[in-house]
Amino acid sequence: MKKKEGVCPLHNCRPRSIGCKYQPLFSILVERQNELSMPHKRYIFLLLMMSIGAIGTAQEDYPVEILKNRQLQLKVYPPDIEHGFYRAARFDWAGVVGSVKFNNHEFIGHWLDAHDPLNHESVTGPVEAFSPIGYEDCSPGETFLIIGVGWLEKPDERPYHFATPYKIADNGTWSVEKKKREIRFVQKLQDHSGISYQYTKIIKLLENEPGFVLEHELLNTGAKELDGTVYNHNFFIIDDEPTGPNIETNFPYPILAEGRGFGDMISARDSSLHFTRPLQKGESVYTSNIEGYEDIAEDYKINMENLKTGAGINIHADRPLDKLAYWACHSTACPEPFIAISVAPGETFTWSITYEFYAK
Repeated sequence: MKKKEGVCPLHNCRPRSIGCKYQPLFSILVERQNELSMPHKRYIFLLLMMSIGAIGTAQEDYPVEILKNRQLQLKVYPPDIEHGFYRAARFDWAGVVGSVKFNNHEFIGHWLDAHDPLNHESVTGPVEAFSPIGYEDCSPGETFLIIGVGWLEKPDERPYHFATPYKIADNGTWSVEKKKREIRFVQKLQDHSGISYQYTKIIKLLENEPGFVLEHELLNTGAKELDGTVYNHNFFIIDDEPTGPNIETNFPYPILAEGRGFGDMISARDSSLHFTRPLQKGESVYTSNIEGYEDIAEDYKINMENLKTGAGINIHADRPLDKLAYWACHSTACPEPFIAISVAPGETFTWSITYEFYAK
């Protein structure tokens, strides 16, 4: 088999971008094959197979659900307090999307070198995060709320920060219902200082189209209003392409953007974000708000495409943008659209986000 430049010849990953644990041994096999005796080759190959098998088994130890039709296949990790793929305090536990495959293209993958379910950012795919509720009003040792996670303990008087490993005091109760082409997740959190809710999220495949929709319903069962924001951290890795000029993000309106790396590694031109060069490991770009959209649901539209392979995603929602951030590192590029939430006691707030995939 012809060796691809910078690509692991067994599982087709790109070690220069996301870190390949097998490359050193493969280098010995490929580059020194004429020097090694057959017993040595067999021994190294056995070590590789054992390593790959162990890592693959460890990944499959996490509970997983598969949704698929004739066009699309999704891998979804359900919430599980003891064994779940994601058990940290930052992101919503309701259905972390671990893989999206369409027409021999992959749109999601592991963007970190290693996975730790208790690491706040060790997560994949379209995954959501709610702003904290009640953090500033509680004292150290008391609890505040993150919808989709539960009640968290405030350790000290420092301001809230998403990377802090807050102790989860109460997850509430989770239920999961799997059907042929959809999965429903329901979290119920009982009354605590006048706050309680029922949160429902459904991941549903589109009919006869390569896409899916995230349907949400937040019922306020408490005595206090639920106010805040929710955003989707879209960890896209299209066809394992490292972040660089081949990854383009487009909007249906002219944009302005400033922030870390803008003007150097990335630029906003017309209605698109363009990377001026490949990002190296340890580098990242970030803007807290891309300007140009209006307060209408029609402006919640985002397109991302791998210009090399022609694979891409169109994203749209039924609620207007509250804010539009963007973050990228060497292995993933992530538009982060925010939606404002306000739910009075006894009321229900709904929103949906649709993902449509294509390949040119």
